[in-house]
Amino acid sequence: MATPLLATAKIQKKVWDGSLPLEIRLANADCRTYDETDPYLINLPRLSYLPFLLPRLHAFFAPSLINPSTPPHELWLSFQGVPLKYHHPVGLLYDLFSGAPPANPDDDEVDAEETLPWKLELRVQEFPPELMGLDAEGKVVRDCFVNGVKEADVIRNGKGNVYMGLSKNDSDVLWEAVKTQCRIDGDVQNKTDNLQRFNTINNKLLNPPGTPIRNIPMKIYLPTAPLISNSEGGDATIQASIRTVQSLVAPFSGTRMFALVYYTRLLLGNMN
Repeated sequence: MATPLLATAKIQKKVWDGSLPLEIRLANADCRTYDETDPYLINLPRLSYLPFLLPRLHAFFAPSLINPSTPPHELWLSFQGVPLKYHHPVGLLYDLFSGAPPANPDDDEVDAEETLPWKLELRVQEFPPELMGLDAEGKVVRDCFVNGVKEADVIRNGKGNVYMGLSKNDSDVLWEAVKTQCRIDGDVQNKTDNLQRFNTINNKLLNPPGTPIRNIPMKIYLPTAPLISNSEGGDATIQASIRTVQSLVAPFSGTRMFALVYYTRLLLGNMN
């Protein structure tokens, strides 16, 4: 029988190795021939981030771009017309938009198997104002990741000095492990080595000497927020209900209306 520590390690490795097939096409409006180009196909790690993919997409679609001089960090991706947030892991984005089974099994919806590969559209023009602007060096994405780790550190330990106590080299190793995962392309041994490098720093955050863990940080993602009645007879959103722990989340129907809880023991406490 596997020990709890071994079982946790196996689960973490499955999460770390999880991947998602993507089919990405250039939007007709951004294509110089206004024709549908060949798609870019890739199996991307679920814990990766879309900005890591932009240089590859730019190189692949450059011959078809109306303005090929547009830098990669100015490109953006959408799903069915909805811009995708760059600071969320790609696996989370898929789960929010396509990964959940219908809440009502009688709904006449596309089967879950037909949502893969996940079909995205690459855009160049009209960068959405609600999206976070990127930079050529990738500092914005790293800052978002680090801020999430710091936030989780405060919740978990009651103070944020565990991450702040890491050396610059430790911080770099942690981030490079996340970033490199996008470039491994199915090499099992390299993925294992990369996870070991990640855990070298991750364990310092999860098990700081002399600092008992106070809380388990989580973040709950709700794609929609139907109104529910509160104890005072008014309306409140489900987000408010969960945040203030005033009532249970009321069941509701409709497709893809669900909550995703990312357990931070496996995801480094990243609160992005």
